Amino acid sequence: MAFCSNCGTRMIEGAAFCPECGTKNSFAGTPAQAYSPPPPSAQPTPAYQPPAQPVAQQPYTAPAQFGAVKFEIVEKETLKFLKADFENSAVRYESGGMYYMQGNLEMEANLPSAGGFLKSMVTRESVVKPVIRGSGTVWFEPSFGNFTIMELKGEEWILDKGAYYASEMGIEISSFTNKSISGLFSGEGFFQTKVSGIGKVVMLSNGPLETVELNNGKLVVDGSFAVARQASVQLTVAKANKGIFGSMISGEGIVNTFTGTGKVMIAPAANRYITMINYLSSIHRR
Repeated sequence: MAFCSNCGTRMIEGAAFCPECGTKNSFAGTPAQAYSPPPPSAQPTPAYQPPAQPVAQQPYTAPAQFGAVKFEIVEKETLKFLKADFENSAVRYESGGMYYMQGNLEMEANLPSAGGFLKSMVTRESVVKPVIRGSGTVWFEPSFGNFTIMELKGEEWILDKGAYYASEMGIEISSFTNKSISGLFSGEGFFQTKVSGIGKVVMLSNGPLETVELNNGKLVVDGSFAVARQASVQLTVAKANKGIFGSMISGEGIVNTFTGTGKVMIAPAANRYITMINYLSSIHRR
């Protein structure tokens, strides 16, 4: 339906002019458009919802992969055994060190990298360090030497060649490079084993260990019986006396010198079994 745009009179359908005022019908010939109401100006306001309360965040606790291992040193006859009790835990150890085990335990060993092969050749330690995990009891190979259990709490230690025996999984094992002159004359070699992290480390030595604490001090050792030192302690080699002539007449040649602040573990005397073995070996070589 159309209406006159001038006077508002209802137009006759199809008429070209308004019957009342004669104004031309601009909608002539155009079909009538259906009326559509305008869209609402705004959507209905939703019902009030109270703000959600924030959820309290719980502190994150990293799951423990392995439990602690109880190490024990047991002496039978003239031999010393390292015993380890497992409770859903794991231990890494020197290859060939397992004697016998009982319980729900599994053993695994992975091939190291090419660098690992090289390091094992110069540190006198096996290239593969197997891992035993699970729950039960493990007895490791007996020895005439002395076992020492040391617990690390985040610090780093440098071990003598062959001193590393076993450790918990929280301990990282790597190599430490001595200075060229120190590695050549100290008897410790160019590479030594470095242990770091949190957990227990078991060391093997020829005799009982003594701990020497340095406070920006110096320790001079004539021999290679220093079994372990903290990484903060530096190792150098030097002549025992100033001048070549003094060293010759004193009978003391090159000595190992430890300087800095930290701890050094030494085994100044081999136990009687190691002493006897060394003596018999010297007779055999004559």
